[in-house]
Amino acid sequence: MLEDRILFIDGEAIVLDKPAGLPVDEPRRGGDSLHARLRELRMGFQRAPVAMHRLDQDTSGCLLLARNPKAAKRFQQAFERRQVQKFYLAVIGGPIQEETGTIDLALAKTSSADAGWRMIADAAGQSAITNWRRIGVRDGHSLVEFQPLTGRTHQIRAHAREAFGTGIVGDRVYGVPGGPMLLHASRLVVPREGKPPIDVSSPLPDYFADWRNAV
Repeated sequence: MLEDRILFIDGEAIVLDKPAGLPVDEPRRGGDSLHARLRELRMGFQRAPVAMHRLDQDTSGCLLLARNPKAAKRFQQAFERRQVQKFYLAVIGGPIQEETGTIDLALAKTSSADAGWRMIADAAGQSAITNWRRIGVRDGHSLVEFQPLTGRTHQIRAHAREAFGTGIVGDRVYGVPGGPMLLHASRLVVPREGKPPIDVSSPLPDYFADWRNAV
């Protein structure tokens, strides 16, 4: 039940703890999606909420939804002005020596008949910037917090691969295949004029196992 995964709610917004495996938009091939189930989140309103950003299908965590058109417009402006702060936790398939850093690497979309599409580093692509800090290292893997300053498709996944030489554990496209993708939208901070900001955190899912004790 999506109602049971609500982390925050008021008259303007819902922050949902999106489960991994549930796409936000309806897949081309059909099947379940958040979009198809938005009526479950009306919570007494006649109008269903609208998702204000996207999380990849296999990414879990904080997702902002607007409950009315005026709120949607304000939230959209906050995203466009880069005022919304998003934080992610991911397990990287290798040890990271540095404690913090910034990945400033433009990304572009490429595709082929055999491999499908993906994002690659390309100086002619769109600007993409991600701050990161290492949380811990264990058994040859690293837990890293990412803060993307831009909102490019697959930005964290592609940046992790380019910056660290290995990607996110469970990422079949950019990282280390096998098991669930260990990428989680852990915190969302949304400024609001005349009101306290929305500041919501989501705990790591159970499949992160012992990494849950590191944060």
